[in-house]
Amino acid sequence: MIGTEFRSDDVPADERFDRWRELIGHNRANDTTSPHAADFRAELRVMELGPVTVWRTSFSPARFRRSSRRIRRHDPELYHLSLVTDGELTLTQERGGSATVGPGGLLVDSSRQACAAQANAHGPTADGRPGVVAGVGVDLPRTLLPLPTHQVERLMGQGLSVRQGSGALLADFLAGLDRQAGTLRPADAPRLGTVTLELVSAFFAHALGDEAALSSETRHQVLAKRIRTFIQQHLDDPELSPGTIAAAHHVSLSHLHRVFSEQSPGETVAAWIRSQRLEKIRADLADPSLRTTPVHVIAARWGMPSASHFTRVFRAAYGSSPRDYRRQALSGRA
Repeated sequence: MIGTEFRSDDVPADERFDRWRELIGHNRANDTTSPHAADFRAELRVMELGPVTVWRTSFSPARFRRSSRRIRRHDPELYHLSLVTDGELTLTQERGGSATVGPGGLLVDSSRQACAAQANAHGPTADGRPGVVAGVGVDLPRTLLPLPTHQVERLMGQGLSVRQGSGALLADFLAGLDRQAGTLRPADAPRLGTVTLELVSAFFAHALGDEAALSSETRHQVLAKRIRTFIQQHLDDPELSPGTIAAAHHVSLSHLHRVFSEQSPGETVAAWIRSQRLEKIRADLADPSLRTTPVHVIAARWGMPSASHFTRVFRAAYGSSPRDYRRQALSGRA
């Protein structure tokens, strides 16, 4: 697993708040207070991905303050992204300006800017205890962002949405990192940090209306991820093809193939569509709750309505017919 985990339930009550505050303070040098410090609840996973840090946390309502004096003592030269998944976060900059976001909203600030933030829960839990705030943070060196600093500064303190476009890609990727953290290895960290940086760069460029400021490599990598996400979302459509994908992304067919081959050498778009469909079908065939659903119905659900074609490609991929695979899987022998 990559990173460090913390659960307040594993720590004596009188140490919980200080321990959590210490962990988040490694990158975010804030003065942190909470009216619930005596009964503080928090969970935290910190993932060090090369120079990029991603952390997922839930915590009792708290207030954060970064003073000019603290910045003069130490500035780690980072941009901070705070994505809210539950509760509400308000960021107020010392130089003026304030923004509040709820679930699906993101705030950006810089370690060199004095500010204050208030994190509030939406309400008490079912057992009557104070609710928690939840979110994902990303901390990355300012010098690594391939965008002009004076442009990025325009985003500081703004409330941004991650519900669609490149913002949704970033949010989905961060959620996936958290879900898979237990299976990731330290050797994966640098590559995942690079992907995070590219997605943040694309998100910032879109928010600034300046995608042209990104390198062609970054644009291609972000487009490839967008294409893969689009394919995953449309596997059930039998009309899904390289042509429809290119049209949906407003690129030529040749550009689509070039971008995809750059990110997946030796694999075509059509082959990746087929492999993803087969994996979905294989999982359904091994699902006991679907044992009475005909094989051809399952295949059609995932965009492969031709029974003969499906059977042929399934056998080529897995070495047995769909029916034989299902029988072996349900008997525990697959």
